[in-house]
Amino acid sequence: MKTFEPKIFTCFKGYTKKSFLSDVVSGIIVAIIALPLSIALAIASGVSPEQGLYTAIFAGFVIALFGGSRVNISGPTAAFATIVAGIVATKGLNGLIVATLLAGVILILMGVLRLGNLIKFIPKTITVGFTAGIAITIVVGQIKDFLGLSFPAGVENIETVDKIANVISNISTINWLALLVGALSVAIMIIWARFFKKVPASLIVVLLGSLVVALTGMPVITIGDAFEISSSLPKFAFPEFSGELILSVLPDAFTIAILAGIESLLSCVVSDGMIEDTHNPNTELIAQGLGNICSGLFGGIPATGAIARTAANVKNGGRTPVSGMVHAVVLFIVLVVLMPYASLIPMPVIASILFIVAYNMSEWRHFVEIIKTKKVYDIIVLVLTFVLTVAFNLVIAIVVGLVLHYAFILFEKLKSKKAKTQE
Repeated sequence: MKTFEPKIFTCFKGYTKKSFLSDVVSGIIVAIIALPLSIALAIASGVSPEQGLYTAIFAGFVIALFGGSRVNISGPTAAFATIVAGIVATKGLNGLIVATLLAGVILILMGVLRLGNLIKFIPKTITVGFTAGIAITIVVGQIKDFLGLSFPAGVENIETVDKIANVISNISTINWLALLVGALSVAIMIIWARFFKKVPASLIVVLLGSLVVALTGMPVITIGDAFEISSSLPKFAFPEFSGELILSVLPDAFTIAILAGIESLLSCVVSDGMIEDTHNPNTELIAQGLGNICSGLFGGIPATGAIARTAANVKNGGRTPVSGMVHAVVLFIVLVVLMPYASLIPMPVIASILFIVAYNMSEWRHFVEIIKTKKVYDIIVLVLTFVLTVAFNLVIAIVVGLVLHYAFILFEKLKSKKAKTQE
């Protein structure tokens, strides 16, 4: 398998007009799914709503074009939300762009050095642990908007512990109408997803919530109240570099690169099973690197393969990178034509969408299954990875989890060898 061999150069054998139409339809459907998610994830990341669309457009198109998977859909994901929000809060937007560009370079180097196959050495206990941890941090980060709380100006609200403390100390400022809008949005999404699978539930609550709040004049904060919305085309902008800034954001860049690599390759593995194909992991890493560089240069945030959007692509007939590129083009059209209307979306609706995203990504069933069926050391690794992700950060969680996992394996082997010697 070549280090860099994009699927778009090898997947058109026997490609027909019917195949093209199927890819186009799937790309449009995935764009509809990605639209509210991209906006919600941008807000959760502490940036403006349109930056989520910039990410899905530029990273989504470039990664589909150069990727090692036929069907992987890339864009902003929930896994990055808390990481990006922390970078923006401490190092600003310029720091985020530099971190994203550096992460892109790191991902390219990972692909060139053929590190794509290392994904198989990360055990399920660690991926489930940090995924569940990320889900918890997302939920905690959205409680404020879901309840319509007001925090004092200048309050520290970066770490998960700080967010919990702020919610508790400001619970008296709850906006009951905001809670009603948020709760109804969650209920509608749960019910809608059960009976109407073709149209994304998140889009329905965005439309309904915006309509109800706008027509009734409810005192509920909307995106337009919290952000200045722009439908202008993204502009190429090179960030300001300095040696001090690079050193400052380098750990963040490694965090982004590691997470992007893991999540994108996991997404590829899942989609391989769905379409009976084999992705090229090193090509995918290089494409993820190129996509993140483009995203950063055009005002976007970090991107990676999105498992849910990729699965939706496959289920709706997408079979080549054309569907991923169509998804990006459709979002570009939406950005230009419809973006001003995003200002009407209530913040509790955005919070409710992210609650559902967090639930779907949490893998709580796998979490419970590991606790019920695995050995004690697997459970220790799982729980510790989960706790460290919530309390500290992803890199610490993965490094400590890997060290413990392989230390336990070594201990088991030595114990087994000693037992055989004594026999």
